Amino acid sequence: MATSRKGPIVSEGKADESPVPLERFRRILEAYAPHDGVFDLAIKGAHAIRRSRVSDELSHIVQDSSLCLVAQGAKRVILGREAYEYDSSKMIVFSVDVPVASQLVRARIDQPFLCLKIDLELKRVGDLALKVFPDGLPRLDDSSAICVAPMESKVVEAGVRLMESLAEPADTELIAPLVLDEMIIRLLRSPIGPRLASISVKDAGTYGIARAVSWLQKNYSKPMQVDDLAEIAHMSMTSFHQHFKAVTSMSPLQYQKTLRLQEARRLMLSKMLDAGDACQLVGYASASQFSREYSRFFGAAPTKDVVQLRDRLRISGEQQGAS
Repeated sequence: MATSRKGPIVSEGKADESPVPLERFRRILEAYAPHDGVFDLAIKGAHAIRRSRVSDELSHIVQDSSLCLVAQGAKRVILGREAYEYDSSKMIVFSVDVPVASQLVRARIDQPFLCLKIDLELKRVGDLALKVFPDGLPRLDDSSAICVAPMESKVVEAGVRLMESLAEPADTELIAPLVLDEMIIRLLRSPIGPRLASISVKDAGTYGIARAVSWLQKNYSKPMQVDDLAEIAHMSMTSFHQHFKAVTSMSPLQYQKTLRLQEARRLMLSKMLDAGDACQLVGYASASQFSREYSRFFGAAPTKDVVQLRDRLRISGEQQGAS
């Protein structure tokens, strides 16, 4: 049974102190994710995720700002040198978009990984943070973009009600947005709330870094000057470097390089581009430099890596089709 910071997950009933049925959370996620994949729900920014097999290899993605609640299974994400694992007893919040390596560590065909992912919209978080913290944010000792914390029972309960409200069109339109606000408010009132709120409060260092990160994601293929990023973040160069590293666990140059390499891999895999074309599209002027950095990052030269990845995906697809 999942546990929260204060003990077992419990329902909000006045006299009923029985555990919140994770089974209900699991069943409704299975209903909205009937097979492996990511399924967009009827309310914007909500997704049901299902995976039936553990990962032998790390997946490299840009994880957007979001809350993830797991009903079954477990996953690990790696940012820099830090690894974070979460399951039905732990919730994870990504306050800023960051390039991570991820791996499913517990999932089976008969007990798949099931997760509700809620995208965290900056304006929505900001508007609600002003209500939760009318006198300003508490002091932050940690500004890392990733935070894993014991599951908050009321956040889970709101997540279940959010998904249940999608069964009726009228509830989807009128009730679901209110329940989504409730989820974010309860998250803001949890121990990790100040870290989440900091992305939307202009006086907080994370707010400026979020602005710089947003620019980098939209312009990763363009030449980048760190002093221009510091200006976007409204920080001095020294402060910007310190805050950027504290939030993302990497330097601005490393962040841009990671975005470029991940996008190049995606283009070669999904668009069938060769290494030379992908290299140019993501902003590399030197094919040899691209090949060196790609090999260091993914462990193999671009062409060899993509061939191996396609083979693994083909085999995985055949195994799923046979099961």
